[in-house]
Amino acid sequence: QVQLVESGGGLVQAGGSLRLSCAVSGSIYSDSTMGWYRQAPGKQRELVAHITSVGYAHYQDFVKGRFTISRDNDKNTMSLEMNNLKPEDTAVYYCHLLARNGATGWGQGTQVTVSS
Repeated sequence: QVQLVESGGGLVQAGGSLRLSCAVSGSIYSDSTMGWYRQAPGKQRELVAHITSVGYAHYQDFVKGRFTISRDNDKNTMSLEMNNLKPEDTAVYYCHLLARNGATGWGQGTQVTVSS
């Protein structure tokens, strides 16, 4: 059973920064692609960024140049550094794991609110 726990959300003014973290339990972490998704009220959950087991990162256009995804395979953690936040970044952010064997997992979500 894979468990993912996010932390680091909060309230910040536009232009500010936040760092989200995701701690993963289970031995499949190192062979998994990890990702951050978000869901704003009334909208579908969308991919923000993902990072492969060897560190290749992909970003959606709406966060390129502002967000940085990283992982520490020794500590089974993943982070999302968010800079120059905008009100439209307000959402619940979820971490996600997709293992090579097909196992998946979601965190419980952490709220990010950006005030204008």
